[in-house]
Amino acid sequence: MRIECAAFTANGVRLAQRLAEFFRDGGDVCTVSAPEKYAENGVAALGSLADWTARSFGQADALIFVSACGIAVRSVAPHLRSKFTDPAVVAVDDCGRFAIPLVSGHVGGANALARRIAGAIGAQAVVTTATDGNGVFAVDTWAAGQGFLVMRPGAAKAVSAALLNGEPVGFYSDFPVEGPLPKGIVPAKEGKVGIRISLAYEEMFQATCWILPRILTLGIGCKRGTEPIKIQKAVDSTLQGKYLYMESVQNVASIDKKCDEIGLLEFCKANCLVCNFFSAEQLTRAKGRFTGSAFVQNTVGVDNVCERAAVLGSGGALLVGKQVFSGVTVAVAAAPLVIRF
Repeated sequence: MRIECAAFTANGVRLAQRLAEFFRDGGDVCTVSAPEKYAENGVAALGSLADWTARSFGQADALIFVSACGIAVRSVAPHLRSKFTDPAVVAVDDCGRFAIPLVSGHVGGANALARRIAGAIGAQAVVTTATDGNGVFAVDTWAAGQGFLVMRPGAAKAVSAALLNGEPVGFYSDFPVEGPLPKGIVPAKEGKVGIRISLAYEEMFQATCWILPRILTLGIGCKRGTEPIKIQKAVDSTLQGKYLYMESVQNVASIDKKCDEIGLLEFCKANCLVCNFFSAEQLTRAKGRFTGSAFVQNTVGVDNVCERAAVLGSGGALLVGKQVFSGVTVAVAAAPLVIRF
């Protein structure tokens, strides 16, 4: 996690430095900024607070203001967009008594961050979100913790509202579920409000909170010099043809001969995806039934790249077999998934 911390008083700077040391010891990246007169011993010069906030809001996972809540609120207000995309924002008084999550308490992790801060400095975390205060299941927090996406944010609010009002919330998953469901969540295929976990959207409830797991691997083969736009179009066509979504893709896989393929690497970079490369020998050992090609075998040493790479890259099973485009082949595999609460 990348954390930006701003402090404005001598006491606040000392507290911010304690927090920075705590976060760094835990493997996080934490930078402390303060007015120029305090900019020493690893503390950066803050400069304009408006500029610092704008820069930090776009780059960091979390912002900590060792200050009054009002300073934090006025600073971040122009940049707020959505609780599903905004970084966590926490205010800590410069006496270190309270840690108050202000923005993105659930998905952004501000509530959890405030609790970490409180544990580090002996403060009280002041968490005001209704689901936390009432001990109610928060679907957005749970989904974020699993690495899943909430594709219908409005329905997530409906889920929380129903649970807070003591109303049952339906639940249906395309994947196996282990253990009990959270309090108030009941198995159902229809009803007023419900949660649906699946790779494809289906309106099962009047208000369906669709949770999209990120479990897909794209297996990609391409001719040397293929442009990234051609790869993107091939991928989009493959996914759309099977009612799948780019948001559910977690990684890309191919043969190691493509590790320097500029078009493939640029496609991965544009979509923020890691590409795993496998040797022909590794691909040959992939388990499953694949679409073999003598030409591909003679060219790269294995009869199929995209399908085998998708299976190895996911650790799961082939979901979409080889799709052929001009200079590009695409396959999709899904990692095994068990839902747990």
